[in-house]
Amino acid sequence: MDMMWISILLAVAMLVLLSFGVWVSFTLIAIGGLGLILSENYQIDLLFATSSWGASTAWSLTALPLFIWMGEVLFRTRLSEDLFKGLSPWLGNVPGKLLHVNILSCGIFAAVSGSSAATAATIGRMTLPELRKQGYSDRMAIGTLAGSGTLGLLIPPSIILIVYGVAAEVSIARLFIAGALPGLLLVSLFMGFTMIWGHLHKDELPKTTGHETSWSARIKGLRKLLPVVGLIGFVLGSIYGGITTPTEAAAIGVTGALILAACTGSLSRHSFMESLLGAVKSSCMIGFILVGAHFLTLAMGFLGIPKALAVWIAGMSLSPMELILYLTVLFVILGCFLDGISVVVLTVAVILPMVQAANIDLLWFGIFIVLVVEMSQITPPVGFNLFVIQALTGKNILYVAKAALPFFLLIGVAILLISIFPEIVTYLPTTMSQN
Repeated sequence: MDMMWISILLAVAMLVLLSFGVWVSFTLIAIGGLGLILSENYQIDLLFATSSWGASTAWSLTALPLFIWMGEVLFRTRLSEDLFKGLSPWLGNVPGKLLHVNILSCGIFAAVSGSSAATAATIGRMTLPELRKQGYSDRMAIGTLAGSGTLGLLIPPSIILIVYGVAAEVSIARLFIAGALPGLLLVSLFMGFTMIWGHLHKDELPKTTGHETSWSARIKGLRKLLPVVGLIGFVLGSIYGGITTPTEAAAIGVTGALILAACTGSLSRHSFMESLLGAVKSSCMIGFILVGAHFLTLAMGFLGIPKALAVWIAGMSLSPMELILYLTVLFVILGCFLDGISVVVLTVAVILPMVQAANIDLLWFGIFIVLVVEMSQITPPVGFNLFVIQALTGKNILYVAKAALPFFLLIGVAILLISIFPEIVTYLPTTMSQN
C-alpha cells in the first residue's frame, strides 16, 4: 500500500476510535498495532513489551508522580483561601481591582500544581463567588479565570513540560528554566489587559473592594502568602541554581507540601489518602498514554512515516515561521478535542523530524507547544478549561468561551513575541548553562 494511503488510513482510524470515546492510550496502542501489521511486521507482542518497558522506565519520569502528588496535597489545603486573602490587600487600588487576584492566584498555584484544570478549579471555587458577591463583571471574572487557569501548563513545574522533555529527549531542568520568562510574560499581558479594561469600564467595578488596603493589612496578607511562595521559591530555586535535579526537587516539594498541610491543620488521614490516590490515578493515566505513544512511535518508524513527512516538508521549502504557523493551526485544532498531554504525545514523534529539519531549537519548540496547547484549552467546542469553568458557574459554554476570547488572543500575542524574540525562551537556560 502507498505510504500516503497508509497514513490517511491510520489517521482516520485514530479519529474514529477517539470519536467513539476509546481511551487515548488504547487508541494509540491499537493504531500502533495496525501500523505494524501494515508494515508486515507481526511481532507485535515482543515490540510492545520492549517499547512499553523503555517508555515507563526513564529516570526523568520519576519527577512526574511526585509533582502531581505535591499539587494534590496542596489542592486539599486552605491554599486557595490564603492566596485570596493574602493578595486582596495589595490589589484593591490597582485598575481592575480584585480581578487581578484571579491572575496572580492562578500564577502562584500553577507553580505548585502543574495542572491547568486543577488551577482553574481550585482558584475558581474561591474567587468566583467572592467576585460575584462584590459586584464584579461576571464576564470578566470568568475570562480572567479561564485565561489564567492555563498558566498551569507553562509555569514550572509543569506536567506537560516533563512529558515533552521525555518524549523529545530534552533536559527537563532546562525546559523548566525556559518556561519561567514566558510564564511571567503571560501574567504581565493578562494583568496589563485587565488594567486597561478596568480603566475603561469603571462602571462594571465595585466602588470598594470590601478588603482593607492599609499597610498593616498588606503585611498580614504577606504572612498568608509566605508558606506557599516559600515552597515554590525553594523548589524552583533549587532547580534553577543547579542544586537539585527536577526529581529531587519534586521529592522536596512533596515533603514541603505535607508539612504545609500539617501546619495549616488540613492534613488528615482522609485528605492524605485522597491526595495519594489522586496522584496515583493521574500518574497511571499519563504513564499509560506515554506507553501507547512510544509504541505508536515505534510503529511509525517501521512504516517510515516520520522520515517521509520530513522529506515532504523539506521539499515544500517552508521557512521556519511558515512551519510554525501551520503547526499552530494544527495544535489548536487537535487541542479542541484532546487534552494537552495527549496532543504532545500524539504529535511529537511525527513532528520533531520536521522541526529538526527546519533547524528550530527543540527547547524553544517545547515552550511553543505548551503555549499553543494553552490556547486550545479555552477554545470551543472541547476546550477542557471551558468545561471546568462551566461546571463552576453553570453558564453556557459559548458564554464562557466568549469571556475567554481576549485571553485566547493574548496567548496568541505571546506566541508571536517568542517567535520574533526567541531569546525570551532561550535566555535563562543559555545564561545558566554558561555559569
